[in-house]
Amino acid sequence: MSTSFENYQKRKLISSYFSVVLSIALVLFLLGILALLVLNTKKMADRSKEQITISIFLKENAKEIEVEQLQKTLAMSDYTKSAVYVSKEEAAKQHSEDIGEDFVDYLGYNPLKNSIDVNLKADFVTAEKVTEIAETLSEKSYVEEVSYDKVLVGMVAKSVEKISFWILTASAIFTLIAVLLINSSIRLSIYSKRFVIKTMQMVGATKSFIRRPFIWQNIKLGMLGALLALIAIGGVLYYVNTNFQDLGLLDEPYIIISLLVGVFVLGILISLTSTYFATQRFLNLRTDELYY
Repeated sequence: MSTSFENYQKRKLISSYFSVVLSIALVLFLLGILALLVLNTKKMADRSKEQITISIFLKENAKEIEVEQLQKTLAMSDYTKSAVYVSKEEAAKQHSEDIGEDFVDYLGYNPLKNSIDVNLKADFVTAEKVTEIAETLSEKSYVEEVSYDKVLVGMVAKSVEKISFWILTASAIFTLIAVLLINSSIRLSIYSKRFVIKTMQMVGATKSFIRRPFIWQNIKLGMLGALLALIAIGGVLYYVNTNFQDLGLLDEPYIIISLLVGVFVLGILISLTSTYFATQRFLNLRTDELYY
């Protein structure tokens, strides 16, 4: 009879540990995927911003040294991602390829201008900053016109702000839910041992002495759950990077490593704090309150 009861208790204990590990693993996996989404949303938004081009059209009488100096100045500027000189011959050739016919032969002359195409860094692609840069460039005597898509700049900036806001809001909500779920699982596992806790307390054991084995046990469960979550996140990373290489998920490995370390540490911290407060609750209960 005693052996049967002991086996039942062991199965119950294993089941309790399994539920805690599974809860931690699932929650940390979801948080890790959400963090990847946040990081790559910003990366894709930055790429979209950096595709916007400011075209600086030069006057016919612009001197070669002035053009070279302008290009070097742009290349050294904090806001510049790239600055490429495009001669009117190159522009005409590209335009002819786009429309499928040689418009220069049809017109008898080349109406296009020499230009410098500038792509800005993502942090500078806002309506105010782009307008300021364009106005500064327009003041140069050898610049005929500075052209860019004002509507597109405004739309991209607003869209990125909205997407970032909602993703950060979702991240905060999911983080809170994650903490509550893990805390609930750990509290349930400790609830089954509430009488053991109270018995130890009644025979004179200190609160720290009683808490220590529970904290250490749940930290180990948190580490195991975090490892399972990391394996699952690694599988997702491998699949996405193999099938969608344009996203460049592994272009910045230190960010991925920081994320994985963060997930592991978060699993330990949540397990530690949840166990501490759960045991503290039962330590502070009176004996007659343990039955409710």
